[in-house]
Amino acid sequence: MILLMGNPNVGKSIFFTELTGIYANSANYAGTTVTYMEGRVTIGGKGYTLIDVPGTYSLKPTSEVEAVAAQFMERGAQAVVCVLDASNLERNLHLALEIQGYGIPVVYALNLTDVANRHGITVNPALLARELDAPVISTVAVKRQGIKELLHTLDTVLEASEKQNCPSAEACRRCGSCPRKHIALDIFDEKDVWARAKEITLRVSRKDSASPGFLDRLGDAMLRPATGIPLALLLIALAIGVVVFGGRGLRAVALLPLVRQLIIPFFEGLFTRFVPEGVLLNILVGEFGVFVISFEWILALIFPYVLLFYVVFTFLEDTGFLPRMAVLFDNIMRKLGVQGGSLIHMLMGYGCAVPAIIGTRASTGRKERIVISAAICFAIPCISQIGALVTLLSVFAWWMLPAMLAFSLVLVAITALVAGRLVKGRVDPLLLEVPNLLMPTAKSYGRKLLTRMKHFLKDAEVPMLIAVFFAAILAETGLLARIAVHAQPLVSVWLGLPEDAVIALILGIVRREMSVAPLLALDLNSLQAFVGGVVSLLYLPCLSVFAILAKEFKARVAIIIFGLTIFVALFTGGAINQLVLFFMRG
Repeated sequence: MILLMGNPNVGKSIFFTELTGIYANSANYAGTTVTYMEGRVTIGGKGYTLIDVPGTYSLKPTSEVEAVAAQFMERGAQAVVCVLDASNLERNLHLALEIQGYGIPVVYALNLTDVANRHGITVNPALLARELDAPVISTVAVKRQGIKELLHTLDTVLEASEKQNCPSAEACRRCGSCPRKHIALDIFDEKDVWARAKEITLRVSRKDSASPGFLDRLGDAMLRPATGIPLALLLIALAIGVVVFGGRGLRAVALLPLVRQLIIPFFEGLFTRFVPEGVLLNILVGEFGVFVISFEWILALIFPYVLLFYVVFTFLEDTGFLPRMAVLFDNIMRKLGVQGGSLIHMLMGYGCAVPAIIGTRASTGRKERIVISAAICFAIPCISQIGALVTLLSVFAWWMLPAMLAFSLVLVAITALVAGRLVKGRVDPLLLEVPNLLMPTAKSYGRKLLTRMKHFLKDAEVPMLIAVFFAAILAETGLLARIAVHAQPLVSVWLGLPEDAVIALILGIVRREMSVAPLLALDLNSLQAFVGGVVSLLYLPCLSVFAILAKEFKARVAIIIFGLTIFVALFTGGAINQLVLFFMRG
């Protein structure tokens, strides 16, 4: 087994992809790789398991992410590939020196040398190798520079290590005759490690005066409140515009004509030819038919917004913009009871709640994790749900969608404040690395975007198809009408929605966006559309979110969040409906 280790944001996951051919979700901020990736790599004709260990700054863990890294080192390995950031060498050497204390053979990849040169920093790999008493290979992973040299060097190190036949890392540390060398430092003595890291950095690197380039000046401007906040708001506005208006255009111009003029007629003709009229034919191609609604809802309604969201979010993620925004808004987030870094996880929640909740493992405390997860579940709609809300609300008035967005932000603040008071514990200060501002390469950007879309189709398509099939069964067997009668006081009287809207509450359990999609087929007025949107926004997260909540925080927390979301959704939607009707009558 070979461990791939390093600080966050050093390009570690890119190495994993290049070496194994398996795509690891690499992001330009800490906390993306919160578990670990595993793949096979062939070195010198032999197969090895390569583990992409979560990015960590130290082997003295302060979070779940760092604990995973420490556990891998304690278990031992045949070798370690430690990726260093040439533009931030001293900080990276702290981890490098700690790794040496375990006595496992190490090869260092001095990455981001192009960024270091841009900043006027020159690092001598030969001198660094002498100081660390281990091979150092200069690399630029995104351009595949140094990858072949790294593999060749790793092969040499593994071959030499296998000849020593050390049974474990602990045995290696106790062995007096073992030729493996490691620094004579107590890995738990922080002062000695930092002093040694600084000493090595001064010896092997040189800082020349260099005029900052456009990206460097822009990155610095994004960190200053006077310029950073306007830039952040402008980028957010542009991102929303691309997703909302671009999604509507893609839906109207390409996907709806494709679905309604080609795909649905094809299946209607196919099944009408072989299936006799009746319940089965209606389930297949009727009003709620699986081969009608699945294409109307999944392909034409949801897919364009999901695609454009990930186009925009992946770009912002890879450039390094998100950590800068987290730093800018740290004071505001602090007032909500969480640190600025939590803003990144909340933004991830607009894509999907599941990876956003998993990403909170990078947080240093359980309280912060629960507060962020509660805010995501209560008030942050996933992108599929947003797409459905855009379609639902934009029909009535231009202001309804911004009003819903503002309502969502207010709910995020309220949820965070309430959860922060109810959950015991403390929230640590913001410790977030701000990476260099970079332009992502077309290859890495396209590969990440493609992988995310594959994950969406894989993770979301099956539950949505199940929900569509369930809707067809309910509609064509008459069960929907029976349920609607019993739910009439809640749906029609309290919420003011048509009786058939009960199907939205039923399907929303399976997938969040399915609490909106059925409303599109109903003849709603503007008040009903807004109330339906509010209920959908607050309604319980889907079953996959319940599963991850139960896994991360135990079933009790998941049940409490789910119960409260149902109550708050129905109460808030009904309260808005009753208040508006009261003032209209008055």
